[in-house]
Amino acid sequence: MTSLLQNSDHPAFDALSASQAAELIEQARALMRGAGESCGAGPLQGKHLGLVCASPDGADAMFFRRAAAELGASVAVIRAEAVVSSPLPDMQSTGRVLARLYDALECQGMQPALLERLSRAAGVPVYEGLATPGHPTARLAAMIDGDAAPDVKRRCVLQAALLKSLL
Repeated sequence: MTSLLQNSDHPAFDALSASQAAELIEQARALMRGAGESCGAGPLQGKHLGLVCASPDGADAMFFRRAAAELGASVAVIRAEAVVSSPLPDMQSTGRVLARLYDALECQGMQPALLERLSRAAGVPVYEGLATPGHPTARLAAMIDGDAAPDVKRRCVLQAALLKSLL
């Protein structure tokens, strides 16, 4: 799993092999089993994540912020227009600046071509709507058995993906 998720400019979650998906699901199950246990600092303590989105109060943005915060990461909201309005030649500089500030970027609602440019320039993990219900990792949540609510399962898969790509 590490070759796909760690130190990748643009994690390709839609291209997960069966074994990689199983590993991500198992990590999510472990997070579900440990829910409610306080073990001091979260595993992403000291990590700074940027959330590029149009609406910081939107459901997907809030979902990402909660999932990351539960792992100990800090999340800064970056208005999408600040990134999207960068002229194409400046995207290289924008990506480098964001990479200096953040360990990873969650981009919600960006055009794929722009996201790809940002990803290449940043050199840190850049997620394409990782916290959105339509993301490929959301389908993995349906594969987790148990009585937990679907949102809990989805949040744990999201957290597993963050852990796999950032640690």
